[in-house]
Amino acid sequence: MSEEEREKIKKIAKLRALLEKRVEEMETELDGVKTLLSLIDSTLLKESFKRAEINKPVQAPKKQEAPQPSPAKPQRKGIPLKTVTGDVLAQIYTEKDETQIVLAEDKNFDINTPPFISFFVERVLAKMLEKDKEDVSKGKLDPEKTVAYDIKQDGNAIKEITITNLRSERLRELKSSIRWTLEKMYDRMKQKN
Repeated sequence: MSEEEREKIKKIAKLRALLEKRVEEMETELDGVKTLLSLIDSTLLKESFKRAEINKPVQAPKKQEAPQPSPAKPQRKGIPLKTVTGDVLAQIYTEKDETQIVLAEDKNFDINTPPFISFFVERVLAKMLEKDKEDVSKGKLDPEKTVAYDIKQDGNAIKEITITNLRSERLRELKSSIRWTLEKMYDRMKQKN
């Protein structure tokens, strides 16, 4: 085999490895899109039943109970992120220009469990930051309004993710992305046990 043929085979092998990696990335992305579609479907189902629930007389006593603990200790209102089976994965709290994702303490999400770094950090958060930096360079965005994030850990366990300067139009993307990511991580954790 000539040197030229060897080089050609090396190039083809590298190309094959790149294609395999791209296929894996596309499959991960496809899983994400399918999850987003199912979330949209379930949200549409829930929303279609909310109108009937508004007329229930049961809601009045709930409103009377809520103000009692509030004066003593103000509580933040969070949006729970749940699996399809109802397991709570995290709570999302949004205040002004800060969004905080507090992960469920009983789940012990490991930062090294895929797809947290490969999808959520590198494809969602980093892309938002990259887009903001691009907008800053074009003069479309104030540098102080650039998105920033902080991941708090206890060892390898993710405790909370704080995102500042998250534009309101990105909140929906963030919620669906973190829900999908945590569901995948939770599935992997259950398979190990």
